[in-house]
Amino acid sequence: MQFKDYYEALGVEPSAGEAEIKTAYRRLARKYHPDVSKEAGAEDKFKAINEAYEALRDPQKRSAYDQLRARGYRPGDEVQPPPGGFGGGYGGADFDEIFAGGGAGGGFSDFFESLFGRGRGPAGFGGQPGRAPPRGDTRAKLAVALETIYEGGSVRISVNDRILEVRIPKGIRPGQLIRLAGQGGRGRDGQGGPQGDLLLEIEYAAHPQFEVDGRNVIHVLPLAPWEAALGATISVPTLGGAVELKIPPNSEAGRKLRLRGRGLPGTPQGDQIVELEVLAPRAHTDEQREAYERMRDVFGDDWRRA
Repeated sequence: MQFKDYYEALGVEPSAGEAEIKTAYRRLARKYHPDVSKEAGAEDKFKAINEAYEALRDPQKRSAYDQLRARGYRPGDEVQPPPGGFGGGYGGADFDEIFAGGGAGGGFSDFFESLFGRGRGPAGFGGQPGRAPPRGDTRAKLAVALETIYEGGSVRISVNDRILEVRIPKGIRPGQLIRLAGQGGRGRDGQGGPQGDLLLEIEYAAHPQFEVDGRNVIHVLPLAPWEAALGATISVPTLGGAVELKIPPNSEAGRKLRLRGRGLPGTPQGDQIVELEVLAPRAHTDEQREAYERMRDVFGDDWRRA
């Protein structure tokens, strides 16, 4: 099993803060998303970016990873996990973590799974290792793609070499539980007690285009300077499909526009908040550089005080 440098994958320093890591993830996810990128190997890069972000966005996972990385491993170095995986020795999660197939949460490497303890069996819950639920009930986290949360549906998960289909109610919230009767561990009473249930705690998988605030969904929309200054109509992704959004003239970076009813289902229905990000395209040709020079000459040095 080879060591992976998650900081290198996102192009950030190990000292990077949460905001810097999030910004790097957004930028790279937009660049390599399989639906838009035509670069060779974009899908593999996209998966690597998602795995790195999943490891570093959570303080507990990041701490576990940093402890291992401090041993001096470099990308490609062989790492031999101790018996039972890294989870117990490196401060990993107190319970298994299951990722539903599809979306940003699935398809992680053996290194990720070994480090964060997938498949360790019931190790307690809520920071209280060893306090197992009765009857051999097993608790685990299930990371679900936002599209499935928005539409409802079913996902397949693998648990101890079994494939289970889990129905995901539309609009289910983080922290809510789904109970799969009879799919947990054996009884803990030493007498071969009844088979327990599998309790799945829902969490939202990281998404390259959206963040969640309650029932609202936040999307950062990059704009060219002329789109922000002159106004434009731009196709914007939502969980229910792309919609046309009118950008008012003289919009500044950080301005927020609201798409009502385009957030997560619930009472009330959430909205989608579109935050504008003004970016300057790079000038690759003489014609493009000349266009920037004309803008400079027209606006002069006083544009900051306008």
